[in-house]
Amino acid sequence: MSSDEERNFQLGNAAESGALMASANELFEAARAAMARAHVPYSKFPVGAAILTDTGRLFAGCNIENASYPEGWCAETSAIAHMVMAGERRIAEVAVVAEKMPRVTPCGGCRQRLREFGAAGTKVHLCDETGVVETVTLGELLPKAFELD
Repeated sequence: MSSDEERNFQLGNAAESGALMASANELFEAARAAMARAHVPYSKFPVGAAILTDTGRLFAGCNIENASYPEGWCAETSAIAHMVMAGERRIAEVAVVAEKMPRVTPCGGCRQRLREFGAAGTKVHLCDETGVVETVTLGELLPKAFELD
């Protein structure tokens, strides 16, 4: 397998493999690929998220709805679950994309979940269907995060 083929395989299977990633654009591509797998029969509002850890591994997730609202999972929560199950604990960067919103932001609960594993300065790339639209920090999204320390 050529290095280009291997890279494309990693992008396509980032959630399963924890593939090494670098750029905000690659993070967006992984989030967009995850969004395509969303289970959204009720809202018809697919969302994808991708997390880059401080060790350079990438984990992606999509939203998963359930008939018993609000028992579904947000895309960010799915990505965090993949990350934690792989033994990772620190988020370096995040990308979030939604099919029907030009610059989606994580919901309040996800902002707190992301902050649990990331710092106030952690970059969050807000994306539309073409790529990164704006980059903010977790501290900007959740300025007074709940912390036990």
